[in-house]
Amino acid sequence: MPDDRLPILQPGQLLARGVCRHLLGHDFVTVEELVPAPGLRVDVMGLGPKGDIWVVECKSSRADFLSDQKWQNYLPFCDRYFWAVDAEFPVDLLPEETGLIIADAYDAEILRMGPEDRLAPARRKLMVQKFARHAALRSQAARDPGLVTPRGLRV
Repeated sequence: MPDDRLPILQPGQLLARGVCRHLLGHDFVTVEELVPAPGLRVDVMGLGPKGDIWVVECKSSRADFLSDQKWQNYLPFCDRYFWAVDAEFPVDLLPEETGLIIADAYDAEILRMGPEDRLAPARRKLMVQKFARHAALRSQAARDPGLVTPRGLRV
C-alpha cells in the first residue's frame, strides 16, 4: 500500500535526488533549493571535503531549459557549475563551457566537468555559512514539521 505521507516529486526533483546521491559518492554533501542571493535559487549546491562549492541546475525538459534566464547569475556563487539532465535531453542546447551531468532519480554520471573558477575567500565563507544554515533549517524542519522561523518563514 502506498505511503500517503511521501511527497510526489517533480521531474527536476527526481534529477536532483540522483545528483545528490552521485555527489555523495565524490564526498560532497548537498542541499537543494538554496538561495545564494535574493531572486536566485539553485537546485543543488554541493560542498566538498576541501570546501569546494558546486552548483547543479536540473533541467527536466527543453522548455525548462529555454525558460531559464538566470543561470549565469549562479556562477559567482560556485567554483564549478553543472547542468543535470536525463538521458533523453538534447544536450547540444547546453553551453559547452559548463559541466554536464546525466541523471535519473537514483544516480548520475558526470560527463563533462565544469571549468573551475575559484571563489574569493570572503564569498566562500559566506556561501559555506549559507549552506550550513540552510542544511540546519532543513534538518530542524524534518524533526518539527510546520516550523516557522523568527523571520516568519515556514521551513
